[in-house]
Amino acid sequence: MMDLLVNVGDQPKVVDSGSGPALTPLAAATPPTPALPCAAGAYAGPRRTRPVDGSAYAALDLGTNNCRLLIAEPSRHGFRVVDAFSRIVRLGEGLAASEQLSSHAIDRTLEALRVCRDKMMTKGVRRARLIATEACRSARNGESFVEQVQEEVGLDLEIVDRRTEAYLAVTGCAALADPNAHSVVIFDIGGGSTEIAWLDGRATSPMSDPCKRIRAWDSLPVGVVTVAERHGGVHVTHESFERMVGEVQTLLEPFQIAASAASNAPGFHLLGTSGTVTTLGGIFLDLPRYDRRRVDGLWMADRDLDRVIDELIVSNYDERATHPCIGRDRADLVLAGCAILEAIRRAFPSPRLRIADRGLREGILMNLMREDGVWRRRRR
Repeated sequence: MMDLLVNVGDQPKVVDSGSGPALTPLAAATPPTPALPCAAGAYAGPRRTRPVDGSAYAALDLGTNNCRLLIAEPSRHGFRVVDAFSRIVRLGEGLAASEQLSSHAIDRTLEALRVCRDKMMTKGVRRARLIATEACRSARNGESFVEQVQEEVGLDLEIVDRRTEAYLAVTGCAALADPNAHSVVIFDIGGGSTEIAWLDGRATSPMSDPCKRIRAWDSLPVGVVTVAERHGGVHVTHESFERMVGEVQTLLEPFQIAASAASNAPGFHLLGTSGTVTTLGGIFLDLPRYDRRRVDGLWMADRDLDRVIDELIVSNYDERATHPCIGRDRADLVLAGCAILEAIRRAFPSPRLRIADRGLREGILMNLMREDGVWRRRRR
């Protein structure tokens, strides 16, 4: 594997103080450090006088569409989840037009963050990292919103740059890559952005840092919310779907060039993490209700993805809203996500896709525990 790291995206607007210098587009750089540094003590809310046991870690991911929390304790070869929370808040609703986080979206988000704070207090979290991504990065009032969260909720949110977000996504789900694959393209379709990375070479061990294998990465300024708002997500035709795909294909071209050799390697496959791919997995399995245990790690063949996406395109809004694996909150977004996925599939044809119901939060937890040396201590 060549000792090369390429960032094919734009310079991030917000530089995360813990992620190192931003890379210039198409510039070579040294490989990343084994773990992304993170802010200790990011959880600044009211503290219990005596933690439950002081062994829990927490990761919060506040995106354009969702607010997600994961609380876990180290285990022998990873971690054990002790609590979780997820709520659709649509923080970035209308952001593309106004460039501002709306008051209604802020109110919804503050309510969800209070729930997260209380859960962390109850579980006696010893260390946490709480990140905000594209909505706060791009909004003109993103920094003031973060200050409001600290004042009203007592949580210190960290607006991370695109490089950090991409690396955390890789860290969180790379364990699901086929160990015999010599090349994998990992992507995370978010609400306001899509992170994508090429992992070159086979993993040396399950506990090795996958970020060392990143050969190229990018962060596309499109997600399910932004695409749906621009093209419409309620009434979607084959023609409007192709327009969505075309927009994403144009944005994907620089990464496609940088990672042009990816699909030629033995065992190449795609690995996706997002509500889009987990929804497709649930539909494919015909689940009466979404079941993470059955979807996380699921392999889908190329032809099966074609069939499920085609079924969604010809369905109407009400049919999508009543589907147990979609629901009304995501019925207007799912086809926008499918369009982003389709652009990636056309750029990197693969006979199979592996679905990960894991991502940024798991990446944060892995890094926190790796930095604390919890697995080294357990081996000793």
